[in-house]
Amino acid sequence: MKNADTAVSFRTEIKSWLQKNCPISQRQPIIQKEQIWGGRNKHFYNDDARHWFEAARDRGFTAPEWPARYGGGGLSADQAAVLREEMQDLGCRPPLYDQGLWMLGPALLVFGTEAQKQRHLPAICRGEIRWAQGYSEPFAGSDLANLQTKAEDDGDFFKVTGSKIWTTRADAADWIFCLVRTDDSGPKQQGISFLLIDLASAGVSIAPIPLLSGDSDFCQTFFDDVRVPKDNLVGELHGGWAVAKEVLRHERQLMASFESMAEKPKLNIIDLFNEHMGNENAYGISSTDIRSRLASHLIRDSAVKQLGNRIAQQHEVQSVDSRLPLLMKYLSTREVQHKNEIILDILGTRGLSLASPDNPELYDSMVKQWAFDKALTIAGGTSEIQLNIIAKRALELPSASTPE
Repeated sequence: MKNADTAVSFRTEIKSWLQKNCPISQRQPIIQKEQIWGGRNKHFYNDDARHWFEAARDRGFTAPEWPARYGGGGLSADQAAVLREEMQDLGCRPPLYDQGLWMLGPALLVFGTEAQKQRHLPAICRGEIRWAQGYSEPFAGSDLANLQTKAEDDGDFFKVTGSKIWTTRADAADWIFCLVRTDDSGPKQQGISFLLIDLASAGVSIAPIPLLSGDSDFCQTFFDDVRVPKDNLVGELHGGWAVAKEVLRHERQLMASFESMAEKPKLNIIDLFNEHMGNENAYGISSTDIRSRLASHLIRDSAVKQLGNRIAQQHEVQSVDSRLPLLMKYLSTREVQHKNEIILDILGTRGLSLASPDNPELYDSMVKQWAFDKALTIAGGTSEIQLNIIAKRALELPSASTPE
């Protein structure tokens, strides 16, 4: 009974704190231009956004489960779940966005030295430094172990030469966490190290890459004899593959939860169906066909949500079936794309416009969203690679034999 009373008391406290500290304007669906990203050039679009960020930062709620000594909230898994639930109930926007929060920080908690944790984790929680990820290269995407960006020994420094591609918003970031080759004499995975690089360093240049959606979130980042202190090595020399896998684990969780981080109000697909299936602009696809696809999507979407709940419950009791998160990334990102295809078919020609004059808030740039979400089954490991991992690690299927 005492534990139950404590849980109720904590929930009441959190609810009261959120109502007091999260302004009404910060309880609206988020749009891209109003996101609060960390970094040296952090921008607040109004005073309410600043107030909400600062209140969450001071309480440690930008990283609720990180230890308080590193700037986090020090919450247990159960308490963090309560915080998420109450934020969702109120419609609170995320107070801070950053790849340091989502991917690098959790890996530093596992592999970082105490000095690295003290230096970088509080700065991430306070939104002082914005991070980018440097994994893929022009000839090392799905075959990431084939990366060729080199870090050569240079006394107390590494000298880094090469390039990284698809570095999301590197042009707005302050630092980047990178996989680099420090040894090419043995197996590819065993010659990779994990480095933290200040993007203000001499020899770094960044070029944005235009996307099909019309945006330019991705960049190519070049390193020309960039000197990086050896103190910025995370984990063991040549042992970066283990750190990389930890980061990828969190990146895949991020991809799986992409729907909850949407930048615009979500379309209610059932209401959309009822509203538009009589529309003469629809592509002539029968409502029976759409209805069947919609029903299949809703069933699969419900199953994905149940899988997510199961994983969350296992985290709470610290007994996670490691096979389930592998399934979650593949299934959830695929389902987002299925939903987008159905929405565009329902909207017909109206869905092809970059702006809808009759309801721009709801339908604006749906085709851009469709184009952007194609990246979800690529980022964090392609679906094809993910299926191979599921077959090997989750299902323990034998490798295909080579024909004689």
